[in-house]
Amino acid sequence: MTTPQEELLPATRRALLHRIAVAQTEGRTPSLVAAVVRDGRPVWHGARTSVEGHGPDENVQYRIGSITKTFTAVLVLRLRDEGALDLGDPLEKHLPGTGAGEATVAELLAHSGGLAAESPAPWWERTPGSLRPELADVLGKQPLLHPVGRRHHYSNPGYTLLGALVEKVRGASWEEVLRQEVLEPLGLNRTSGRPQAPHADGWAVHPWADVMLAEPAEDLGRMAPAGQLWSTTRDLARFAVFLTQGDDRVLRAESVREMRIPAAPVEAADVADGSAYGLGLQIQYWDGRLLVGHSGSLPGFLANLTISVEDDVAAVVLANCTSGPLVAGVGADLVRIVAEAEPRIPGPWRPLPEVETSVLELTGQWYWGTHAFALRLTPDKGVSLESLSGVGRRSRFRSNGDGTWTGLEGYYAGELLRAVRRPDGTVSHLDLGSFVFTRQPYDEGAPVPGGIDPEGWRGIG
Repeated sequence: MTTPQEELLPATRRALLHRIAVAQTEGRTPSLVAAVVRDGRPVWHGARTSVEGHGPDENVQYRIGSITKTFTAVLVLRLRDEGALDLGDPLEKHLPGTGAGEATVAELLAHSGGLAAESPAPWWERTPGSLRPELADVLGKQPLLHPVGRRHHYSNPGYTLLGALVEKVRGASWEEVLRQEVLEPLGLNRTSGRPQAPHADGWAVHPWADVMLAEPAEDLGRMAPAGQLWSTTRDLARFAVFLTQGDDRVLRAESVREMRIPAAPVEAADVADGSAYGLGLQIQYWDGRLLVGHSGSLPGFLANLTISVEDDVAAVVLANCTSGPLVAGVGADLVRIVAEAEPRIPGPWRPLPEVETSVLELTGQWYWGTHAFALRLTPDKGVSLESLSGVGRRSRFRSNGDGTWTGLEGYYAGELLRAVRRPDGTVSHLDLGSFVFTRQPYDEGAPVPGGIDPEGWRGIG
């Protein structure tokens, strides 16, 4: 339950209901359920169904397909954080003999390991997993279709390998490790490998007639880490909060942020679409809003989890049809409706509790050559460097605790920023990865690129 202060306005709730009603009707899906999270709390749930007098609630399971991959990625990042592996390790180091061991752990997470999109026939999503009992059955005779690391090529077998990696390191089944290390700590008690009542049945809707065909709910076996899970809007709402904030019991906030950073090469079409892929998370620039999350589909089901970290709004959309509404678009619309109708109210401004004089004196205007920049302190004891023209490189910097800062984004990510002082202790210039920033354009007293021409600044006579 939410308090009145946390509830959405009636007009917002009606807009959300209208959006899923249109999706259920136009998408011709037997049922569609959705939830919205704001400020780390569920604030809305809605359902539309073709069954008279019944609407599935936030406790009804639907199959979530490839959203499962995000759960698998969390397990792998946990192993990295514990020191059991490095993301740069080739798979062969931990899981030898697969034929795909050249690909690194990070490349498998980002679908850039060169593997095929699917396992060999018959279609793995609609046949029993017992037909593919070994990794060799999943990978086939030619696992690699592309040079490793060169392109993003979505691969379900790649996540089968990651699940096998988890099993090898942990010495337990993927599902058991997931339950103990993620589902139980986060309280996702209605997320499971097999359906648990109450759950929706999966249906195929005829493309040219309003009739349906029951879809089988196969156990995917080895392919489970790529798409096995069933879940609810309530559980996925909680998972969305975790993917926004992190949880030290499962994965710290820094590692969750890492999942949300593009990690795969993008092609021209991806740039045009505004899409990328991180470590187990899809990234999309949609109608001016940066969204992260994942979609999923298996015969009989469609699923989507969409998060706008900046707006602190997330949406979950689940439907029980093989093809129907574009659930990624519905999820993006639900986030947009809330973010635009009820914009996030920022916390009150508060002054810093303290600041060192040696840091404060670095703030203000600096020049790199003739380009003007401003250096500002940030509330987390870091600094930001921004172009005053609004065009050019910018970055935030994390304090290293020794009077230096490390870049967090853009061109200066990982680069060291430090103040260079004269013998008398006054600041000469800033050094940023060998770039010299001075208080005046091409300051004569600074190193290269200081004032080199002895005639100085002049016009044309």
